[in-house]
Amino acid sequence: MTHLVAVLALDGVIAFELGIPARIFGSARDADGRRPYRVATCTLDGEPVATSADFRIAVDHGPELLERADTVVIPASSDSSPETVDAAFTPELAAALARIRPGTRLMSICTGSFLLAAAGLLDGRPATTHWRYTQLFAERFPAVRLDPDVLYTDDGDVLTSGGVAAGVDLCLHVVRRDHGSAVANAVARNCLVPPWREGGQKQYVEAPSPPEASGQGTAAVRAWALEHLDEPLALRQLAELAGMSVRTFTRRFREETGASPGQWITVQRTERARQLLERTDLSIDQVARESGFGTAASLRLQLRGRLDVAPSAYRRTFRAVAG
Repeated sequence: MTHLVAVLALDGVIAFELGIPARIFGSARDADGRRPYRVATCTLDGEPVATSADFRIAVDHGPELLERADTVVIPASSDSSPETVDAAFTPELAAALARIRPGTRLMSICTGSFLLAAAGLLDGRPATTHWRYTQLFAERFPAVRLDPDVLYTDDGDVLTSGGVAAGVDLCLHVVRRDHGSAVANAVARNCLVPPWREGGQKQYVEAPSPPEASGQGTAAVRAWALEHLDEPLALRQLAELAGMSVRTFTRRFREETGASPGQWITVQRTERARQLLERTDLSIDQVARESGFGTAASLRLQLRGRLDVAPSAYRRTFRAVAG
């Protein structure tokens, strides 16, 4: 029996995310070559809606489609952004979601999770969203068990994904769960995407730039440390450079950065390793030495712990290929 996937397009829907379910589920074929999914798109009133790009989309269905759906997908839209989600959760949207049958599988892509959370459908459940908005999400929806690091979450009948292309990972995961790895891998090959990605969202988060050095506090010492990450950086040495006692230096450092000197140095060394993996041809051993981790084993341990990915996998993902 064909599984009906209903995609709810709200005003301002982001075009890329809107197309993910149709592309992934629509590409699936079972062992007999049949399509196990039918993907259909609806709006709150069956009328065309604007996208985030310079075009509108016309659909063949209104909210009645949700009553028949086996899976409902809510992709990100300008109305699901943290700034507008309260205004976007209109009585019309609440009425549309109320049409969904109990037990229907619910999925969100990127900030579509804000709408599921606003409806109370994520309370007590694991969920994720785009890494840029995880803090806002946690503040707004404390009843949700937010996991900011993963590409997607699967709680059986409710699934959420991180930003943008993580929606591809989520849809492939669902195909794999429904029909096995062979079918999901064939979809991935057809769409020229990896069938599974190592790591989570942390590997895509940009580290904040260190503050500019000044004559105040610990900024000058931090600037010096950034130039010497490949050397041993003892706490007493850093305190002496700042002209402070170890206790005073540690207190001031935490006040200014929100982290201890050791934690801050590890973050900076991780960022240095990321840059070297992305931008140079240095071996993993050389990257480990240049970034101050010393050995490849130590570098692997740190990247696994902080980014959920091995150095070699990180390089494959982010290394620019000269064309």
